Amino acid sequence: MDNKISLDVFEKTPIPQAVLKNAVPAMAAMLMVLIYNLADTFFIGQTHNDILVAAVSLATPVFLIFMAIGTIFGIGGTSVISRALGEERFEYAKKTCAFCMWSCVVVGIVLSAAFLLFMDQILTLIGASSDTWEPAKKYLSIVSFCGPFVLISNCYSNIIRAEGQSTRAMMGQLLGNLFNIILDPIMILTFRWGIVGAAVATVIGNVVGAGYYIFYFLRGRSALSIHIRDFSMKDGICTSVLAIGIPASLGSLLMSASQIVVNAQMANYDDMALAGMGVAMKVVMMTATICIGFAQGIQPLLGYCVGAKLWDRFRGTMKFSLLFALGLSAAMTAVCYLLGRQIVGAFLTEPAAFDYAVQFTNILLTTSVLFGVFFVFNNALQAMGAAAQALITNLSRQGIIYIPALFILQAAFGVMGLAWAQPVADILSTLLVMSLYLWSSRKLVASNK
Repeated sequence: MDNKISLDVFEKTPIPQAVLKNAVPAMAAMLMVLIYNLADTFFIGQTHNDILVAAVSLATPVFLIFMAIGTIFGIGGTSVISRALGEERFEYAKKTCAFCMWSCVVVGIVLSAAFLLFMDQILTLIGASSDTWEPAKKYLSIVSFCGPFVLISNCYSNIIRAEGQSTRAMMGQLLGNLFNIILDPIMILTFRWGIVGAAVATVIGNVVGAGYYIFYFLRGRSALSIHIRDFSMKDGICTSVLAIGIPASLGSLLMSASQIVVNAQMANYDDMALAGMGVAMKVVMMTATICIGFAQGIQPLLGYCVGAKLWDRFRGTMKFSLLFALGLSAAMTAVCYLLGRQIVGAFLTEPAAFDYAVQFTNILLTTSVLFGVFFVFNNALQAMGAAAQALITNLSRQGIIYIPALFILQAAFGVMGLAWAQPVADILSTLLVMSLYLWSSRKLVASNK
């Protein structure tokens, strides 16, 4: 009965109310992720050691690989489960959920071991200098131990929304990030552990977040399951999850990879340029993260509509979501632009690093108004099960378009060219995802008439 009530929002609730009911908790959860990502850099910045800020900027995209792998099972599982619920295939949805849990455990352990074994090679790859090598190594060595917990937390903050429990999905991230934010100043500043304190706080926060989701299922109030007895790779469960999850995660993986490339190129100039770019990316992340949360929140609604063949409701949801997302990204861009210098000043004290960060921020904000539209179209492709098209868009924005643009624009304009590569990629990838969505949606509706 509880599950039936929670699914009513997908089919009966008015579209604006249904969108906001699902998207607001997802946005709040992503806001907490944003605050969590900013917290380490902010409190490290209070040590007035910008070398440590540069070290965190180097380490962050590497650690985000854990989160990206969790996205494989989170976004892929959400797409499969929401469509299965729309088709009333409840046992299939249950087995898919259990598959995602135990995949996160196994993959997380393997990934943690790989990070620890190849730490020196990773530090060389990301361009750590003689000054940033040791602090970056300390941070990454500690956070590597929470690999399975990061995967579980990121996976189930998505999957729980597939059964209409958007508020509960938010709570796990909220608790984990809250622990991290509270512990950061205590361990970094009070205990004077510096970058080690930031890493320990990150580990504890992710363990708490994962623990919340595990406890939620063990209480037995979900129609889904994480029990090992329900684990299955049969009936296309594994391939269906990976077909959507891998393209979805490639966006995050390539974001990490591209940040590593940017950091390595910035390190060729000086560590202050590296610190400036790291902070500029965090400022722009304020807009991107909120828009990602909104798009992730509407994905289960769209997936249910596809499974239940509610095409009018699907189109109505897309129209409202695109207008809302455009206004949201415009408002967030304006806030970041108006308060850019104040935000940068909260992280950096060295004048050279501050000047770099302000210039880079202003460049990156030129196209951040497109974020909402891009992510809504992209998540719609995932909700439709358009795996190939989702793969193309995720490869393009942070990979096929962005990485070549980095080298071309750097050759033409030097250090500022590295910053302009992202706006170029934003414009081209938004045009691409719009075209692929229009083609895919028409094909899907036509094939199901």
